[in-house]
Amino acid sequence: MKLAGKVALVTGAGRGLGRAYALHLAHLGADVIVNDVDLQSAREYDEQLSADTVMAEIEALGRRSLGIQADVTNKDAVDAMFEEALGSFGRLDILVNNAGGNLRWETSDDSASGAPPERFHYIMDINLTSAILCCQAACRPMKAQGSGKIVNIASQAGLWSGRTGGGMPYKVAKAGVAHYTRVLAAELGPFGVNVNCIAPGFIASSRTMRNWDKAGTQLTDQIALRRVGMPIEAAKVIEFLVTDLSDYVTGQCIPVCGGYVAW
Repeated sequence: MKLAGKVALVTGAGRGLGRAYALHLAHLGADVIVNDVDLQSAREYDEQLSADTVMAEIEALGRRSLGIQADVTNKDAVDAMFEEALGSFGRLDILVNNAGGNLRWETSDDSASGAPPERFHYIMDINLTSAILCCQAACRPMKAQGSGKIVNIASQAGLWSGRTGGGMPYKVAKAGVAHYTRVLAAELGPFGVNVNCIAPGFIASSRTMRNWDKAGTQLTDQIALRRVGMPIEAAKVIEFLVTDLSDYVTGQCIPVCGGYVAW
């Protein structure tokens, strides 16, 4: 119960990695606010929940939970979400900015030289703008209480070029998440707020595994540990970053990729 008495908000937590983060924080004792643009998003990928909703799963663990369906690329929606969260729980100790992804890539040119503006604006908004808006909203209560832990979710895609020029919007957006983390950490350090991020590689979420094919299987040969990661393995790194284990760690981006990103 490392997080007993703490309140966490996890964006994009209706399914996949966000759900894994939310449930793990609840296992550690935190009350958890679950955000998603669609709180029933698990249905899209046939992800099996142990209760009707992620909020009900958290409550079954003896924790309090609140579901807020909101588009975190919209500032008014973000501000309203944080106002509701603070009105219900009175404080905010942890923010995990998980919302995002490399969505709708099947129908778009994602090259560095050819990605159309509407493509990179969309990807920037759901990955980087959403994180910035939520961090800005979280800063106010965390600075006032003199404590807080923010974890942004970058990606291995934001740590190296991939050597082909492909996937530019997502790679640049996630690189932006990592650097925004460093800039915000420098600002919030004097207020006792830690800001870090993780950069997952290939993790076996419901969405990843639906799209996993022969080419994806061959990628395991490029991973030092020769396997994809499990959601709980990423969630345990979140645990490190939101507990007292990391009190002297801020402004860092930790790859969680089984050795896929090698410098």
